[in-house]
Amino acid sequence: MVKAEFLHPVGVNYLFAPWISWLLLLQSAPFVAPKTALYLVLWWVFAVLDVKIYGQWLTKGKRLLSSAAANPTSQMSVIGNLVGAQAAAHMGWNECALWFFSVGMVHYVVLLVTLYQRLSNGDGVPVLLRPVFFLFFAAPSVASLAWESIVGTFDTASKILFFLSLFLFASLVCRPTLFRRSMRRFNVSWGAYSFPITALALVSTDYAEQVKGTFSHILMLLLLALSVLVSLALTFFTLLNSNMLLPDNDPIIASFFVNPSVTNINYH
Repeated sequence: MVKAEFLHPVGVNYLFAPWISWLLLLQSAPFVAPKTALYLVLWWVFAVLDVKIYGQWLTKGKRLLSSAAANPTSQMSVIGNLVGAQAAAHMGWNECALWFFSVGMVHYVVLLVTLYQRLSNGDGVPVLLRPVFFLFFAAPSVASLAWESIVGTFDTASKILFFLSLFLFASLVCRPTLFRRSMRRFNVSWGAYSFPITALALVSTDYAEQVKGTFSHILMLLLLALSVLVSLALTFFTLLNSNMLLPDNDPIIASFFVNPSVTNINYH
């Protein structure tokens, strides 16, 4: 199963998800200090995974890096780089943090140009995968938090990234027809709604602390309320459809046994 996902252009990006979750949990844990053994092990394992997957993309030829193979889940690796940068900054490794931050942001620019043009009609993106478009504003939200950790303050660059994520969020919310077909029936891809909204809400709290005013606090409360509601709704629907988490007819595993070559897997 792991090998099948590692060789799949969509599934490989979700290998970042557990490491991102663990690093975020460690950063938010009040009794776990940076540079503890667990913190260091998780960060180094994540760094090796990051280098391996990026190396795989860069050495497999243009088919993996083309617009045909690029997909919205590719932004998981960008978010992984930014979370890794934030974790490195918490440990005092500012140079490593800048390294991960720069790689993540350069990759994000490439993906933004490649993928955002598909939003007009969702061309090339499967209907069930369209909720993953919400990762468009997750990356700049996490980048804003990572940059704040690196420089030690919520400065102008953090605000610019926050405004970018807010604009992308508004542009997606204003286009419900893009997600209408994907919302007709529950799918695990719905989980892509929760993290981006939560990340945006977290950045809004830092913005409200930095910019005192009624608007910033109302925006923060609205985003926090939306984040809680979306998380509760997803938890409820996931419990009702728990059989979909590990289906017997997983398309990734099935395609792997049919043809284990990554270049011939059709993720659409």
